[in-house]
Amino acid sequence: MLVTQFKETGKALFTRSLVSSHSGNMSVRLGEGRMMITRRGSQLGALRDQDLITTGIEFDDDQTPLASVELPVHRAILKATGAGAVVHAHPPHAIALSMTETEIVSEQAELYELGKIPVLGWNQDVRPGCLGEVIAEGLKTQNIVLLYGHGTFAIGKDLEEAYKHTAGLEEACQVIWLVKTLRKAK
Repeated sequence: MLVTQFKETGKALFTRSLVSSHSGNMSVRLGEGRMMITRRGSQLGALRDQDLITTGIEFDDDQTPLASVELPVHRAILKATGAGAVVHAHPPHAIALSMTETEIVSEQAELYELGKIPVLGWNQDVRPGCLGEVIAEGLKTQNIVLLYGHGTFAIGKDLEEAYKHTAGLEEACQVIWLVKTLRKAK
């Protein structure tokens, strides 16, 4: 069941162009201080059973080196929040707007629940696996945050809910992008 959720969510992220061939990662809290996370460099759109790594939330083991490079961020999020799952994606419109906006505000009625999404990492060294504490702090009050020039981190009770926040934010960013383009064309 859990493996199926990873595969379905990974495929959905890829087919919606929220990740590219080998980008993005996902994790789920397992209990007993353990987590499952996608393998470093795996294809989310074509996940295999061996692409799912079980390791500790607060400790390393022999599986840790195989985990996604974003493992430190996933760990920080799972430690700081009650999230059951984390999805990290690279939605293109959201990333583009993260380089010009300090927050994303959707005026779409269907996406009103997103609220104001903060863009974190301005004037900071944004690299994969870094800023875990900053991201985790942002996710204490939001279901999704956007990292300057990098992508989104979303949380949920499960992967489907975290995916929903990711897809919703990208949809909002696409509409914002279109509105800005139309306003410039006038």
